[in-house]
Amino acid sequence: MWIELAIKLGVSALVLFGVLNLAGMQTWLERKQSALMQDRIGANRAYFTVPWWLGGAPVNWVLRKLGGLGILNALADVLKLMSKEDFTPARGDAFLHTLAPFLAAFFALLAFAAIPIGPPVVLFGREIPLQVANVNAGLLVILALASIGIYGVILAGMVSGNNLATLGGLRAASQMLAYEIALGVSLIGAVICYGTLDVQAIVLEQGGLLWGWLPAWGVLVQPLGCLIFMTAALAETKRIPFDLPEGEPEIIGYFTEYSGMKFGLFFLTDCVEVVLVAALTTTLFFGGWQMPYLAPDGFRFPWGTFLPVSRLAYVGWGLLAFTLKVSGFIWFFMLVRWTLPRFRYDQL
Repeated sequence: MWIELAIKLGVSALVLFGVLNLAGMQTWLERKQSALMQDRIGANRAYFTVPWWLGGAPVNWVLRKLGGLGILNALADVLKLMSKEDFTPARGDAFLHTLAPFLAAFFALLAFAAIPIGPPVVLFGREIPLQVANVNAGLLVILALASIGIYGVILAGMVSGNNLATLGGLRAASQMLAYEIALGVSLIGAVICYGTLDVQAIVLEQGGLLWGWLPAWGVLVQPLGCLIFMTAALAETKRIPFDLPEGEPEIIGYFTEYSGMKFGLFFLTDCVEVVLVAALTTTLFFGGWQMPYLAPDGFRFPWGTFLPVSRLAYVGWGLLAFTLKVSGFIWFFMLVRWTLPRFRYDQL
């Protein structure tokens, strides 16, 4: 019991560490992607120096190079938000005003509990799935938790005592209702094909081959469902071109009355939701942690070649495949954000 609990805590820490790092790197990727689309250099000015007893010149040279790439801008953003005043509007509810960003971030992070990030690991004679909560109806749990997060956004708009913030919260609610139906319907075909709601089983089902050589990924089994799911899920993140609750030229958004780390939590939640959408797309339609032709004992190619790998290498390949797929979809969503113009409200 204690061994399993320790392993679950380790898996939870690994998932949380990976999600927060991917979310944090989005700030750098967003700046560089927007600069690329607009023919600019992008962020390249944030860096700091350390005294000699912390490394001196060699460390400062590395920090200057990282600053030139714009990587340290994320740290500068955090320090800036931490130094800002924690503001509560006079007509707002102080407790609910503080609760709203934590509510949104909590459920966005909790949804990752049912997503498998790699193949099962054998430790101390036990097969432990790299999944925080391996539940039979995992897909329903993920969709439910992802839907509950919208209450933090609605609450933020309603308790701010600002009409424009309230309008942003109502827009978020209407957008969630509009696209949640399409999101659920798009998964019906995939669930029928896989015959289960267990997310780990869905990933294992995609480990087979179609016609003996083509990976049986969900995007090939249900291409239309994949397209609808990605569109609806991207709308759920409330980002351009679906940023109607945050229309900067119109109403600013539900976070109008937020500053400091409370505003930073909403920004972090947006980034976490992008990671969640990328992870769900990878898990349900692109094989999850599966790699083409990779079996637990090695690579088995259709033409008969076999390359054996150890169990540890098999787990490593699975983790690498999942990370690369999720990172690729994050970049794709950034590309969509900086390519398409935002929709009008009547086009919702």
